[in-house]
Amino acid sequence: MLKFLIWGIIILHPFVIFFELKNFIEYMDRLQELKELLSSPKTITLTTHRNPDGDAMGSMLGVFHFLKRQNHRVFMIAPSEYPENFEWMMSIQECLIWDISPEECQSAISNADIIFALDYNGLDRVDKLGEAIKKSDAQKVLIDHHLFPEDFADFMLSDTTASSTCELVYDFIELLGMKNKIDPIIGDCLYTGILTDTGSFKHATSPKLFRIVADLVEIGVDGNAIQDKIFNSLKEKHLRLLGHCLHNRMEILEEYHTGLIWLTKGDYEKFDIQRGDTEGIVNYLLSLKQVKIAAFIHEQPKITKLSLRSKGDISVQQIASKYFRGGGHKNASGGASFIGLEPTIRKFKEAIAETFNKELSN
Repeated sequence: MLKFLIWGIIILHPFVIFFELKNFIEYMDRLQELKELLSSPKTITLTTHRNPDGDAMGSMLGVFHFLKRQNHRVFMIAPSEYPENFEWMMSIQECLIWDISPEECQSAISNADIIFALDYNGLDRVDKLGEAIKKSDAQKVLIDHHLFPEDFADFMLSDTTASSTCELVYDFIELLGMKNKIDPIIGDCLYTGILTDTGSFKHATSPKLFRIVADLVEIGVDGNAIQDKIFNSLKEKHLRLLGHCLHNRMEILEEYHTGLIWLTKGDYEKFDIQRGDTEGIVNYLLSLKQVKIAAFIHEQPKITKLSLRSKGDISVQQIASKYFRGGGHKNASGGASFIGLEPTIRKFKEAIAETFNKELSN
């Protein structure tokens, strides 16, 4: 089965493509096949990863509105609920949640002619939804920017240099020759994913990305309004939680230029922490001049999760994959542990010490 992969080595506008000429020609042939597949109305189901963020929901909604305008019948599925600060996005209420309506989600997968996998690189990222996708005979399209995509899709658009999956959705629509179909509603969705995955344009940016953003603004996207809807819609508990994290749960490992914030299950109960409430807390650590690596470690009922961030050339992706069964991007990755909160914190500190000692010995 022929695939096309975009890996970020040779510049061939509008994508960065790891391909010799003959492979590029094959890629274009495969693209034409996908164009033909989408040329007549289909039943299409869009999926994204558990604990969906702005890029997950933005890319899925952007593709949703684009395909609906081409007269396709389109469904959206997320394994778990999305954060409240994205509820303003048009049609987000149409997204099915596997944890809430598994039978309805299963029906949407079973009846699909085409399934899109957006903002995830492996079926384990979507839990039980992944099992349904694997069994489906539908054509599968993957659009994602994470490292090491699994080989489960019939059409694969994977660029690890992209800022976000929303950036790739813009490129995808442009490759289909339908850039003029990107209207302000689609633009709002794509801008949301780009904005959130770049930390408000603080990282993972490129000249190409800013040209895309300029195009979105030119068609009527109001970036200030989107910033306001996403970041200025907090509840009182969010600020109290942030204060608790910075005053009671922050530790700085000076010798390793590392900052750490952790939360217990008791903290989750005390502050009534819901999905999305802790988004962005880890980034406050990076505002300290001496901190190069930031970690947010939080205790869940059956698992301890880690969110890792870094500055410059330091790769937290390697730390996440080596020590915590995780991965992601060079400067933003995640992982998990099953040994409890305190042992996980100790393991993280040991991993940081080992990483820095290795760097010093090289």
